[in-house]
Parts: sequence; C-alpha cells; structure tokens
Amino acid sequence: MKKLIFCLIILFGCLGQAYPQKVIGLPATPAPEGIAWGGPERQYTSPAINAEVVANVSQPSLAVYLPDASVANGTALVIAPGGGFHFLSINNEGIDVAKWCVENGIAAFVLRYRLVPTGADGVMEFFQKVGQRKKMDEEMAPFIALAKADGLAAIEYVRSHAADFGVQPDRIGIMGFSAGGTVAGAAAFEYTSPANRPDFAAPIYPALHVVDTSKMPEKPMPLFVAVTGDDFFGFQALCTALYNQWNEARQPIELHIYEQGGHGFGMRKQGLPSDQWIEAFRAWLDSHGWLGN
Repeated sequence: MKKLIFCLIILFGCLGQAYPQKVIGLPATPAPEGIAWGGPERQYTSPAINAEVVANVSQPSLAVYLPDASVANGTALVIAPGGGFHFLSINNEGIDVAKWCVENGIAAFVLRYRLVPTGADGVMEFFQKVGQRKKMDEEMAPFIALAKADGLAAIEYVRSHAADFGVQPDRIGIMGFSAGGTVAGAAAFEYTSPANRPDFAAPIYPALHVVDTSKMPEKPMPLFVAVTGDDFFGFQALCTALYNQWNEARQPIELHIYEQGGHGFGMRKQGLPSDQWIEAFRAWLDSHGWLGN
C-alpha cells in the first residue's frame, strides 16, 4: 500500500507540472475586422506530426506556470509556440519549455495567440498550403498582425501584473519558435511602448521574413537566437542577417547555428547537435544575471 501511495504521489506530481496554475484571457485587440472563426478553439493530437496541437485560436490567452518561491529568481518568459500560424505545437514548443523554466526559477507564460481559422485539422491545412509560400504569407498577413499584437499584449500584461506573479518588471523576456519566432522577433523590433518592450528576446528558428527588420529599434535588447544548418525553410539565413544587424550596431546578441536538427526541434531530444540549445540558452541567461535573485 505504501508503495502504491508513493507511486500515485509521483504520478500526480508529474501530471501537476504539466498544468498551469492559471489561464488568463487577453484582450483580442485590435479587433479582427471581417474575420470569423467557424468553431471553437481545438486541442488534439495530430497524426501528421504525432504531436498534440492547438488550432483555431480566436481569443488569445496566457497559461501561467510559476516556480516555487524557494527557487524563483524574478525573471519571466512569455513563450510563443510555432505552427505556421495554423496551429500551435503546444507541448514541444510551449508547455515543455514552461516546465524547464519553472525548474530554473523562471515564471513562464505560454501564449496562445490568434491563428488562421481552420477546420478539423489545422496541421493538414497548413501542409496543403506550404508549397505556395508567397501566396500563403499574403493570405496570412491579417492573422500575423493579430499574432504580433497578442505577443505585445502578453508582455504588457505580465509587466503590469509583475508583483502578482513575483517577477521583476525589468526582467521580462519573450521566446518564440518558427511562427512564434515571428511573434518574438516582432516584439523586439516593433514594440510600441515601454510597457510592451521585452527586456530580452529569444527567436528560435524564427520566420523573420514577415517582421519589419528594416531598422534597429530605438532601444535594442539582448537577443538569443538558435537555428540549424539544415532548417528546410531556410531560416538560418534570416538568423544570420539578424545577428549581423545587431552585431554591427554593437548590441548584445548570441547566435547558435547547429549543424543538424532540422526545423521544429523545440524541446525534443533527437540525439543531434540541436539538443544542446536549451543549455546554451540557460548559460546565456546566467551570463546576463537573469537566473540570479
């Protein structure tokens, strides 16, 4: 009996780590003129990528994961999963990152930003369009604008409620993967006020071609960037350009281009060089003092 109780404690303890303490609805601004989502937000396991995803998001939200007070260091990270603006890779690029944050004393906020309206399977709808990238980007433009706005709203919300979450208002960053990297990159370049400016940003294999990178922001922040040399979307070239832009302006940036790992590696362990990115990110955070109290 004692062994059974111990196993149940371990089981529910592990399950508990996967669930947020709170889910917060963000204001859906700007209003999506002429856009309708024909159904509710959906969370399901996609057979195409063998992963749990979220699709058809019409109302942005933040899932809050807070570290124990004994290890909390006052740093916060908004996390934007990727999925081509058609779905969110909610575990590999969201919840699993949040769990890592909590273990390292960081308050994590997984963002569900607004997506392209989709039917039963947003993943398959994305794959059907991906061969016509230019046309797809044009069709997605209104939704990309909404996703960018949701990223800024998330930063502003966390900062305005910093005391409630036990974080410091000058230690709030944003990380995003692929399409979520667009959200993170846009926050770095296109923030509109001190309230929604991130203190640091980490675009991971980001889709920066839909971000206005034509000029440096007024107050650049430290950046951490990771991508692979075999990223089949070619985002390594965008990451290199971002590094050169920041570096030439003598602003702090760290870039990791791993030889192998493909696109969408996230927190998955593949036995490839890209597996090391999260520890590199940890070292980078530590070098800036964001892991200390």
